[in-house]
Amino acid sequence: MNREQGLKEIERTRIIAIVRGVKEAHIFSVAEALLKGGVTVMEVTLNTPGALTMISELQAKLGEQMYIGAGTVLDVEDAQKAVQAGASFLVTPNLDEDVIRYASREGVPIFPGAMTPTEVVKAWKAGATAIKIFPSASLGLSYIKELMGPLDHIPMMAVGGVTEENIKQFLDLGCYGLGIGGSLINLKEIEAGRFEWVTDKAARLIAASR
Repeated sequence: MNREQGLKEIERTRIIAIVRGVKEAHIFSVAEALLKGGVTVMEVTLNTPGALTMISELQAKLGEQMYIGAGTVLDVEDAQKAVQAGASFLVTPNLDEDVIRYASREGVPIFPGAMTPTEVVKAWKAGATAIKIFPSASLGLSYIKELMGPLDHIPMMAVGGVTEENIKQFLDLGCYGLGIGGSLINLKEIEAGRFEWVTDKAARLIAASR
């Protein structure tokens, strides 16, 4: 998928699957399970062993059907390696304006992590596509709602603590997108080869978001 198609998929499904700690042997099965469940956007975190290879191989095999990016991008060197590997978008847990400016120059969508109003505005002014409010699980819905009061012109993503039970609440607040990791990418089920569990969970999250 190109940039325009990928961003449309985020706007359509609102879900970015955060793939962390999945073995290379399982990555295609996980991606296909997500796709079957209706989740078309995924990030492979760079602290996953073999992440860059997985991103390259996923792009080669599923790049037309899925929007595949890199997560846990900590600095410009990480960003460059991820883009060279074929990452279509970048997600960071932190605010690094050099990384945002690099992504902007390269035309790569970037979702940097920020927590405070100051960080959110800095990230937006540096050229972020949308801001990842992190950690959302600890900060909660009310915090994001308060942030959106004076900063409603800045698209925000919730990452952390998003479940079937509260996904609609996050979307009703006006979240641009939602990053969902452990509650969707269940390593225990994946290790056991139960990829249908991921498909079912993905489908239920999509349904709950409607």
